[in-house]
Amino acid sequence: MFSKWVENFEAEAARRKRLGDPDWAVGARLHPDVVRSVQRFQVGESGDGANLIAKAGGGTYGAAVRLFVAEEQNHARMLKHLLRAAGQPTISSHWTDAVFVRLRRALGLRLELMVLLIAETVALRYYRALRDGSRDPLTADVADRILQDEERHVPFHQARLGRVSRPARAFWWLLFVGAVVTVAHDHAPGLRQLDVSPWQFVVQTLEIVRLQGIMDGDAHRAARTDAP
Repeated sequence: MFSKWVENFEAEAARRKRLGDPDWAVGARLHPDVVRSVQRFQVGESGDGANLIAKAGGGTYGAAVRLFVAEEQNHARMLKHLLRAAGQPTISSHWTDAVFVRLRRALGLRLELMVLLIAETVALRYYRALRDGSRDPLTADVADRILQDEERHVPFHQARLGRVSRPARAFWWLLFVGAVVTVAHDHAPGLRQLDVSPWQFVVQTLEIVRLQGIMDGDAHRAARTDAP
């Protein structure tokens, strides 16, 4: 079922290798509030994915998950280089990431994917804001590369989830709204520097869910997203 996703992830890895990295030597200019925001997202992207990989098991789905984790680790690597290009360090931890990881690891595969889907959806809006609002060419390049990956990650997780029951959707929405409001508040200074108010971030992230039919319980939609 997930063989096409394995092929898709492998093709993307080959494309990234051909494209090569951004030119880190050009440097980056980031407002201090944006630096703090990027540092927190870099921590969130830097996990080893061992818990998810173990839950995914073998077969084509397990192979696809390992390739997905590799893409997330590449995001962390690029954000690390971006911060260095701006003359800024990474941070080792942040409380929002610690809560997110603890919640994911306490759950089975299906519920962990639901939590991951929240993070990926939030990332769609965040990296678009970073790309469009930073006014720094290197930052825009890095954010655009990550955004292209995140746009594929959402349907990947939806394909594995398939039909979602009404109680599960209600649980997801409760977590999702709490997560979006928390991110909007925690990253508010950085978002404002990117010309996005915290309220806009919340509303526009909710709109992404509506437009993409995320967690709408449509088994047919989930089946369609199996083919990248």
